[in-house]
Amino acid sequence: MMRLPTELYIQQACRWPAEGRHILAHYNAETIVVYQAYRPSIGEYAIKHGVFGGEFSYSRMSWIKPNFLWMMYRSGWGTKEGQEITLGLRLRRRYFDNLLSRAIASSWDHSDQENREAWQASIATSEVRLQWDPDHAPNGRTVDRRAIQLGLRGAALVAFGKHELLEVVDMTDFVATQRSHLTEPGLRHLTMPVERVYLPDDASVARHLKLG
Repeated sequence: MMRLPTELYIQQACRWPAEGRHILAHYNAETIVVYQAYRPSIGEYAIKHGVFGGEFSYSRMSWIKPNFLWMMYRSGWGTKEGQEITLGLRLRRRYFDNLLSRAIASSWDHSDQENREAWQASIATSEVRLQWDPDHAPNGRTVDRRAIQLGLRGAALVAFGKHELLEVVDMTDFVATQRSHLTEPGLRHLTMPVERVYLPDDASVARHLKLG
């Protein structure tokens, strides 16, 4: 059973920023939900045990996404091979904010204060990778707003997969149901988790991410 509050997409979309870098997420005062998609052997293990194990690899980078529609674009609404099981993963906000504060951008930006050599040194040792990608409408169309994803490796990934998960929500059946509403006539019936613009508690983290 999908245990996240939901709302019609068309009602939410009119409240979201049309452009810029924004973290859209389902959150409350203490926690935030991020999404991942896996093949059944990995996803079902996490659902059963509340942690990642079994065939899950802690030696590779794993990406978390707080934006539901970006996850749906990436997984083809749960139809791509190896991404059939959609998980909602609840974390403490202070832990998520700590990941944001440690994140190093995947590509160097010439407007940053760091020079390229310093950035290369930082990304070589960082356990948290930051990437801004074009956000997408439910039908896959690119929009002007940017969506964030974080890549975790090393101790950061172990902490995420084994210690920091508060809840693992199986969203697979919910996603399958919503796939029938992706055409323009059906879009008015499309439902998704309630998402709002998320701001870290520490303003310096927002500056680090160049939000807005």
